Amino acid sequence: MAICFSGPSDEHVDMLVGQAIFGDGAAAVIVGSDPKTNGNEERPLFQMVRTDQSLIPQSEGALCGHVGETGPVYTVSKDIPSLVGGNIELGLKEALGPMGVTDWNTLFYVIHPGGPPVLNQVEQKLGLDPKKLKAIGDVLVNYGNMWGPTLIIVLDEMRKTSVAEGKSTTGEGMDWGFGRGIRTWHDPGDHRVEKSCHLIQR
Repeated sequence: MAICFSGPSDEHVDMLVGQAIFGDGAAAVIVGSDPKTNGNEERPLFQMVRTDQSLIPQSEGALCGHVGETGPVYTVSKDIPSLVGGNIELGLKEALGPMGVTDWNTLFYVIHPGGPPVLNQVEQKLGLDPKKLKAIGDVLVNYGNMWGPTLIIVLDEMRKTSVAEGKSTTGEGMDWGFGRGIRTWHDPGDHRVEKSCHLIQR
């Protein structure tokens, strides 16, 4: 998705924030099931163990978008960092509580960055070691927020960092993102923020 080819707009001044942090990028993954690992034919880098998604309360109108003549037109509320920060722990408890995960520092994190205020809120609310979000911050600084592809690029950056540091590639972690609520597909007037969590193993 090309985001940043449009110049500043008199009609949509709030898009300047997005143009300052958004970038263009592309990423792809091969998703499969039941890999054949007994003869080393297939060796998955990651396995998705569980998924969960929910709508963040009181988030209507926080993230809206449509396609105009010059590309995507969007509005991003200044309340998004506090909405995400205020709901991140509950979301993790709902997604991971049934699996017995309660110590957030035992996971690795692949989070859609949004922007620095979102990362700061997540780090603060979960009491994370700053190193937990380093790969995410590096991608945001070097490439910007590339919308959907950002998660895959963060995942690859985290993998490369682990290899460079000689770390084990086993463990559990979170692939976490947020975006326009799923109900916007059916009702363009409902612009609540949806959060989704995926527990993954590497």
